[in-house]
Amino acid sequence: MGDPMSSSADLSTILNRILDTAADNLRIAKILVQMGLDPNNITYDALFDRLLEIVLANITLANMFALVGAIFFVATLLMQRMVPLRVANMVGCAFFATSGALSGSAATFLLYLLLLPVNAVRLRQLLRLVKKARSATQGDMSMEWIKPFMTERKYRRGDTLFKIHDTANEMFLTVTGKFLVKEINVEIPPGRLMGELGFLTPNNWRTGTVECIEDGQVLTITYERLLEIYFQSNQQFGYYILLLTSQRLLENNHRLQENISRLEATLAQEKAARETAAARGIA
Repeated sequence: MGDPMSSSADLSTILNRILDTAADNLRIAKILVQMGLDPNNITYDALFDRLLEIVLANITLANMFALVGAIFFVATLLMQRMVPLRVANMVGCAFFATSGALSGSAATFLLYLLLLPVNAVRLRQLLRLVKKARSATQGDMSMEWIKPFMTERKYRRGDTLFKIHDTANEMFLTVTGKFLVKEINVEIPPGRLMGELGFLTPNNWRTGTVECIEDGQVLTITYERLLEIYFQSNQQFGYYILLLTSQRLLENNHRLQENISRLEATLAQEKAARETAAARGIA
């Protein structure tokens, strides 16, 4: 059996050699030698001339394409909207693929060539989303276009979807069945949105309690996904949500006015009845 102390010493020696070699390679003098400069005679002019030589030696058509591709890649990191980001990414991939072809690098060429159709498919999906979101702002209040982004869920009679003042994190679209907003005693039929007001409240609180009164199916989408659609659709979807919530608020206001009118009519009838009864008593 070998001596443990000897093995430890050998390992220590190897590590020390590795560290010494790494330190030697990182020395300024050695770097200058590798650049073709004399460490003992360094001037700004000599350094500038050498750097210029290196740059000029690397000015090739392949490197120029790679440089333009790098510029577009950096641009994608600065963009906030998805559509122009995808376009810039596709342009950058095209330049990188061309650079790989010119330099004879098959790996670079194939990598960026395969990224082009991936970005093209995502760009097409985004453009379709933008188009549908824009059509929604022009009066089409249909929710058909958002269904592919939603998840199916089923409820049975007596189930509570959410309660007033609960933390809201998703929106619902009714498909079948009936649902009741308990605070205002309003039934929600199929094809209606629920929970969209919680998306706009400051603390994302539910503004009512919704209960299932007839077995049914709903589609759900999280507020996080809604925000993704909002940013991807160039803010058109935000206006679309405002239209929906405004419509809901107007409906609630109209319903409140009707309730107030009925209450006033009831009070007037009761007052008239009391006055009639009092007049008969006096007579």
